[in-house]
Amino acid sequence: MTIAPFLPLAAVALGVLPFVLAQVSEPADRVLTRLSMVAFGQYVDEFRSEHPRRQAGLRAAHATATYREYGAMSFVYAIVAGVVGSVSGVYLLWGVLVVLGIDEATLRASVPTLLEPVSALATVPDASPATLLALFALASITLGVIVGGLTYWLRWWYPGYVASRRARAIEASLPSTVAFCFALSRSGMEFTEVIRIVARNGDAYGQAAAEFDVAVRNMDAFGADVTASLQLMGRRTASPQFREFTENLVSVLQSGHSLSSFLERQYHEFQEEAESQQESILSLLATLAEAYVTVLVAGPLFLITILVVIGFSVGDTADSLRALIYVVLPFGNLAFVVYLSTVTDSINPGSSTEPSVDGPASAGRSSGSGMTDGGTVATAEDTLDEGVHGESVEPTAIGPDRSPIRHRLSLYRRIRRFRTWLVSPLRTLVERPDRLLWITIPIAALVVASQVPRGLAAGVTAIEDVAVLAALFVMGTYAIVYERHRYRIDAIERSVPDLLDRLSSVNEAGMSVIASIRRVRQSDLGVLDDELDRLWADVRWGADLQTALWRFERRVRTRAVSRMVTLLTEAMNASGDLATVLRIASRQAQADLRLDRERKQVMTEYMVVVYVSFLVFVFIIAVLSAYLLPSLPTESVSSATGQQVDGPLSALGSTDTDVYMTLFYHATVIQGATSGFVAGQLASGDLRSGAKHATVMTLVGFVLFTLFL
Repeated sequence: MTIAPFLPLAAVALGVLPFVLAQVSEPADRVLTRLSMVAFGQYVDEFRSEHPRRQAGLRAAHATATYREYGAMSFVYAIVAGVVGSVSGVYLLWGVLVVLGIDEATLRASVPTLLEPVSALATVPDASPATLLALFALASITLGVIVGGLTYWLRWWYPGYVASRRARAIEASLPSTVAFCFALSRSGMEFTEVIRIVARNGDAYGQAAAEFDVAVRNMDAFGADVTASLQLMGRRTASPQFREFTENLVSVLQSGHSLSSFLERQYHEFQEEAESQQESILSLLATLAEAYVTVLVAGPLFLITILVVIGFSVGDTADSLRALIYVVLPFGNLAFVVYLSTVTDSINPGSSTEPSVDGPASAGRSSGSGMTDGGTVATAEDTLDEGVHGESVEPTAIGPDRSPIRHRLSLYRRIRRFRTWLVSPLRTLVERPDRLLWITIPIAALVVASQVPRGLAAGVTAIEDVAVLAALFVMGTYAIVYERHRYRIDAIERSVPDLLDRLSSVNEAGMSVIASIRRVRQSDLGVLDDELDRLWADVRWGADLQTALWRFERRVRTRAVSRMVTLLTEAMNASGDLATVLRIASRQAQADLRLDRERKQVMTEYMVVVYVSFLVFVFIIAVLSAYLLPSLPTESVSSATGQQVDGPLSALGSTDTDVYMTLFYHATVIQGATSGFVAGQLASGDLRSGAKHATVMTLVGFVLFTLFL
């Protein structure tokens, strides 16, 4: 066999290689971008005025590329995709002709009656060269145009999609962000400094902080005043609600009215809007839960029952069942989960509860690893670039005699992460449960792979139990670690409002901030008791309160604590009277906790609905497996004459019941795993919390078929 037929594929691979390299290499990406702008940049500029929505979409999505750059790259991607589609069209038609290289009579006998006209395609390979060339050209051009056009459309659709997701995230974080601005404004801080603080704390305040960062960069880079910067921020934001807030804010700043009163009104309005929005989303989730039970639980169960009855009475329906079980069930549930995630994003801002250790919220703050006495050991950055209390130290103050220390600290930074893994692996996994999958998935894959030779010799069913047990191992271990992680986060979130309320009450009585913390740590705050003791130990060992709070935030690493620490540290710099600020923060934390509690109560009902529907699914499958399959006759006979007969019921004795039993087993396991993740998404808005439900439901199906059926 010559390699000439595959030369076009090699040419396409070489053409795609620069785009692959551009994803991993910055120089390659820079060269490709420049070539694209040389080729299409001027054309994109000529039609810029005709596409204002595209420009707005790029700005709202905070795209790093300019309109000219993005448009030029879109043309290049579309052209390359069109070429790939054209070549693929040739090979696709070639494969079709190879498959159709059989005579018309054989093809007619192989297809169902309704598809008999398709058998005329068997004569295509015998067509003249001119006809074949025309077919190849038509297939190549058609598929190339479709793929290229779809790629170009997707490139311009994606910024709008990102902008819509950002809009939901901005609106979800607006109440807490406005409450933070209101609290700092009441402490006497200038509003310019307030928005700078918000912009620096993106981990705590999400996409709303990213919007304020636009105004801050405009002030710092171009010297614009605060009102002009806020107006630019409002024009570029993806959220209509945030745009309206910005316009009102600019009006208040220009008119000289009370900024604190305006922010207080806006905070209450946004809080009421959040409650109203949650009610509408919960109503939508109720409808979606009912639709899920009807379409993806009761519907497949009804079709399975009908196909089984038809298969036993008329003819073999195993292929139809396979399509339903292996295609419709998993992909239907996957599509539902994807859509459900877009709905729950509005009431669960952010993909994670805890801020990143190295994110903006921790920028410029002292860090360290825990000590047994409650303090921290200063890291390399702390030792070299910060003083004892966090003050800046010039790098030039380090003399040449300190270079060995620098070298040792540099080595320490490199091995610190691995040392943490080795010293406390369980703690690391509880804090970052997703890392467990890097261990369990390879182990499960190796176990399943070791059973493949036996499966090839004895059939696929020989390894199906091992595959299910491997899946249970991955999901079960992850569920244990993640639920421990969630328990810690939820306990901290519940304790924060009480901590803020007690701090504000003690501060109102006239105590200083440090005295307030010393007094509050003696009360019962649950999971925060130990952390407050370590915070106080930091203060006793010589750290200032600001540094101790930063270390406290880095140890706990939750969004609520990050917001509290940011508010405390910034308010202390503005004023010593923190009672009002803490009271505002306490009310906001209580409101968030109340909304979260109401949401969980309502969404738990939908989780119960999914469980009940799955149990009904399992019950019907168990009845079919335990009573219908064993009662079928082994051969088709006439009850009157005892002779074998032909007719509609002749298939009763020819059906392989083992095939249907295997399909029932697979249907139960697949439905259990997918329904479990749907239940988790409905109950908490987080797909990861569905791991425990998927483990339980899959285990029910596995035990049922391995021990009882």
